[in-house]
Amino acid sequence: MATGHTDPQRRDRILAAALDLVAEEGVSGVSHRKIAARAGVPLGSMTYHFNGMDEVLREAFRLFSDHVVAVFDTHLAPATDADRAREAVADLVHALSDGSRRDLVLAQELYTLAARQPAYRDLTQQWMARSRLHLEKHFDPDTAHQLDALIEGLTLHRALSTHPHDRALTLDAVTRVTTPSGHVG
Repeated sequence: MATGHTDPQRRDRILAAALDLVAEEGVSGVSHRKIAARAGVPLGSMTYHFNGMDEVLREAFRLFSDHVVAVFDTHLAPATDADRAREAVADLVHALSDGSRRDLVLAQELYTLAARQPAYRDLTQQWMARSRLHLEKHFDPDTAHQLDALIEGLTLHRALSTHPHDRALTLDAVTRVTTPSGHVG
């Protein structure tokens, strides 16, 4: 019996549940049934809102990439010059690597999908381009591109290390990448 009651957050709950399950079980561990149960929605909601699991995952990972880009913005927006931007990037690396293990796992799951499937590669390219836009507010495009890769690498190394490097080493690496040749003191 239809009640006429709508649930405007249902689609968002499905996407959040999908991300939670991917973080816990990996992409191979998700299913329509598991996502619906986690989201607290009828199984039919999956096919009502999405045209298959691939669309669920793409939309969920798009939501995740929006979150990470917002973290970039939070750290980089207040920087008013190159030195403050370098400090902000070092803070960003440490926030990402010391932060949510869920986010770290989700990023790696997305990268794995992107390595196998072009649609996800497009999504990661869009994510990287958006992250670089924040960096390009402070550095030239080539430096921003290198810095974006450095952020990914330093974040992953710190997060997975049993003895993560300290902020001074992070700031030194950021300074080396962002300082024109011959000007590092």
